[in-house]
Amino acid sequence: MSERLTPEPRTRNPEPSSHPSLRRILVVKLAGIGDLLTAFPAMEALRKCHPEAEISALVTPATAPMLEGAGLVDRVIVLDKYLFDDAGGFLNPRALTGLWALAARLRAMHFDAAILLHHMVFWSGVVKYGFLMLATAARFRVGLDDGRARFLNLSVRDRGFGGRHEVEYWLEVVGLLGAIDPQPVVVRVRWGDAEDSYADEAWGGIGLLATDRVVAIHPGSGSYSPVRRWSPRGFAAVADSLASVGLKPLVVAGPDEEDLAASVLAAAQCRPLLLKAVPGPLHLAAILSRCRLFVGNDSGVTQIAFAAGVPVVALFGPSNRWAWAPYDPAGERSRVVSLDLGCSPCLYVGQSLGLRNGCGNPLCMLQITPDAVVAAAKELMAATESRPQ
Repeated sequence: MSERLTPEPRTRNPEPSSHPSLRRILVVKLAGIGDLLTAFPAMEALRKCHPEAEISALVTPATAPMLEGAGLVDRVIVLDKYLFDDAGGFLNPRALTGLWALAARLRAMHFDAAILLHHMVFWSGVVKYGFLMLATAARFRVGLDDGRARFLNLSVRDRGFGGRHEVEYWLEVVGLLGAIDPQPVVVRVRWGDAEDSYADEAWGGIGLLATDRVVAIHPGSGSYSPVRRWSPRGFAAVADSLASVGLKPLVVAGPDEEDLAASVLAAAQCRPLLLKAVPGPLHLAAILSRCRLFVGNDSGVTQIAFAAGVPVVALFGPSNRWAWAPYDPAGERSRVVSLDLGCSPCLYVGQSLGLRNGCGNPLCMLQITPDAVVAAAKELMAATESRPQ
């Protein structure tokens, strides 16, 4: 069934004039692409509030390209945070040497404020983020606190995953530094002429025309928590149904998802096209922006599609839709298809990870029907076609 997120009413943040001038600001968001996109409105608010500040972002190598040309930060610093997701990284001399070098670099940059856009889920995260935040020696160390982030001196109470949408959490955090919510709050990604040119060539290379009405279908979920995936046969049935009303299905295969995409292609009768081996996330955004509709699981690709301006139908089961569904409180450009089961979500609930690999019998995904997904897609298309762009 289709559901819409209802945002929790916000308390307005203090006026920017009540905060001291900040010359150098560091934003820490060491996460995947979808998670980074939830921080874009907060970064936009921060930039508008402190236009003269030099803003740096500490992100992972895989997500760094998303900030290119976005106009949100002045400098991108990278850290392979996955090296420190368990005890092994802290015992690896080479990894530790790199971490100490980064810490010295951060301290030398003399940040006035360091903003941490993370929940404290594991002890390794508390150690890692605490080390990085304290290493900056910033006067203001800002973030979420569930009682374990004692290294912060300005904090917002962490109500747990889904207590607020991730977008709203990060807006609340930067609000402590006077950054007022942008109005309207929109998650959007920007790309340049090079990505547009690539998209034009890729579109034609696939066999599509500029006038084609395309529905992009992504059956994957990235390498993290495959239990979030709906069945390839379900996606194939959706492709066939939408093809019958004039859309051209395009199956999107992310890294290591070609076998999954092949299963959809084999099960579909409408002979969908295939998109694979895209150079980077901004190239993918440029391609997806040409689509009429996107259908996919909870994943970074789904978040990219939504941020590129495409109407999105997102399937949620074990993962927390209240935290990570496309941020669309009015339901203007998205529909969430999920089941109201008492055990769902079971991934990222409260203050904990929950069941990363699901329960072994994920009825929350198995019982989603193609008819429900198609109905949500048709409703969304009708709504967006009747609304002035």
